[in-house]
Amino acid sequence: MKKLYVIALVLATSFGVAQNKNLKKANEWFEGMHYLEAATAYNTYLDEISEPTAEFVQNAADANFYVNDAKNALKWYEKLYKMKGEHLSDLYFLRYQQSLRGVKNYERAEEVTKEYLRQKGNADKIDFYTKQKKYTDSLAQATSLYTVSNLGVNSNKSDFGASFYGDKVVFASSKDSLQVDSKLYSWNQQPFLSMFVADRNAEDGSLFNDKVVFPEIRSPYHDGTVAFSKDGKTVYFTTNIVSKKNKQLKSNKGFNNLQILKGTIENNKVVKTEKVSINDVDYSVGHPALSPDGKWLFFVSDMPGGYGETDIYVARVTEDGDITDAKNLGATINTEGRDMFPFFVENTLYFASEGHYGLGGLDIFSAKKIGDWKFENPKNLGAPVNSNKDDFSFIIDDKISYGYLSSNRDGGTGDDDIYSFKKAPDVCIETISGKVTNVKNGVPIIACSVKAFDEFDDYIGEVKSDIDGKYSIEVPCGSKVRIEASKEGHSTESKTVPLAGKHGNEIPNINFELVKYEDLIKVEDEQEKIDINPIFFEFDKSSITEQAAIELDRVVYAMTKFPNIKIKIESHTDSRGRDAYNLKLSDDRAKSTQQYIVSKGIDAARVISAIGYGETRLRNRCKNGVKCSEEEHFANRRSDFIVIEK
Repeated sequence: MKKLYVIALVLATSFGVAQNKNLKKANEWFEGMHYLEAATAYNTYLDEISEPTAEFVQNAADANFYVNDAKNALKWYEKLYKMKGEHLSDLYFLRYQQSLRGVKNYERAEEVTKEYLRQKGNADKIDFYTKQKKYTDSLAQATSLYTVSNLGVNSNKSDFGASFYGDKVVFASSKDSLQVDSKLYSWNQQPFLSMFVADRNAEDGSLFNDKVVFPEIRSPYHDGTVAFSKDGKTVYFTTNIVSKKNKQLKSNKGFNNLQILKGTIENNKVVKTEKVSINDVDYSVGHPALSPDGKWLFFVSDMPGGYGETDIYVARVTEDGDITDAKNLGATINTEGRDMFPFFVENTLYFASEGHYGLGGLDIFSAKKIGDWKFENPKNLGAPVNSNKDDFSFIIDDKISYGYLSSNRDGGTGDDDIYSFKKAPDVCIETISGKVTNVKNGVPIIACSVKAFDEFDDYIGEVKSDIDGKYSIEVPCGSKVRIEASKEGHSTESKTVPLAGKHGNEIPNINFELVKYEDLIKVEDEQEKIDINPIFFEFDKSSITEQAAIELDRVVYAMTKFPNIKIKIESHTDSRGRDAYNLKLSDDRAKSTQQYIVSKGIDAARVISAIGYGETRLRNRCKNGVKCSEEEHFANRRSDFIVIEK
């Protein structure tokens, strides 16, 4: 029933091909907005035409779409997509993928969406879609804060659009027992909407004792969604545009549009009504919602200049009650499809949209206000608030703990149903972000594991760095966390990060520089060795010189960065001098370097051996009696730190 607010319709004209009488009748029903009958006729008889026009198929798809038959809508949108390909309009790409989601064919829906985005080649839209998809998909892995329940107040017709009215709830319904007359709404063959009021059970959210409210302003047509001022003295409500004699007024295009009326309430009766300045016979306005302070009125319209079928606007409410300075909420909120049912509380806009990434049909989103009616990217509320069908008309109390929504999801009582929900307190979350790079050259490290641990060193979660080495990880509010960055073949680095204990707090620039194992190692004689410059000792001595300490500190650094490394130390001399003397001197020097490394905090067990080999392992021809240059002798004077375990 809420689709009565999709007023901007493209009606097909007569076709240039012969049709049987049943399909002619289907087309007449479609043009007259009798979509239930039109859909039935199209589904029954359209297959009889071997080569139907694209306009004919489009009508069949739309008729089924308007009456929430996703299965048959998909059948015809699929055919339309095959017929038009990349020439299919933005709106029909959207309806096609929404019908796919409506039957839970999410894989194909993703393919269609990506095809559409590639054709557009808009990097911003691709980025926007990717972020929304990533966030929404993550909700499936988390426990929802919402508990949703169907209500006994629902009928087998359409019931939706709950609004708080003091300790009661007002909603729209097409229950036929109390209608003004027997007229039916041609769109879905249900009675026109009227406003009902119900008592609210504060314990479980159930509604009872429902009855028609404000009968003094009830019209023969639709009287729908409402908004009340905080003091309950003013009401804004949606109704059809009619003449003084209650006859529907038509626009230049032949449509009867919707308007918002403002009423003054005294003793639970509306004693005065007036039109608001944003109304126009040539387009619809509806779905009013007031900011908590009553200074701003949100509404929905298909007025010219919008982004899609219906857009959300905000207007200022002056001190004398006038509505002025209407402003479209922009492309962050509004899409090429339907964006509807706004509700604003605690600086957050809740609304229903089919154009943002969702589970199917209309989904409910939230967006934080930032600046002068600018908003953060909308976030899908996830299941069970949303389903693969239409979910909309979300309201929540000012403590963000309970509320109501409407849906035509499977398992309901009628067409659209009202659901109550309870919301658990938000989990206090802070965000830590930064970048991971190679310490040697500053190159970003991709797919680095970044883990978070609480103050008890219990694991919280993990993310991977992106192509730019950047990461962002959410952690529960607290006093501090430990962030650890690691990747195979690299060092593991960690930092303790103090937290603010405030939800939404962001801590940027927690950056890490990792050491790559290969940057510290050289391969010689088919062995991995820690790469250092030659160590020099004073003549006939084994004590560590200042130069030797600098090089040995590089060994300590490597063993500190890679705590699983175990080494053996081998010291060598050249052939000059007595063999026995060289053997002992090299062994003393090996033991001296071992002692230095251990003195710097390296576990002695990680230095498996420290042995001097004197001149027994020369690297060239310069053995005893062979005349060699100083450079050739120098090549034999060496200490190797050989990795035997890592």
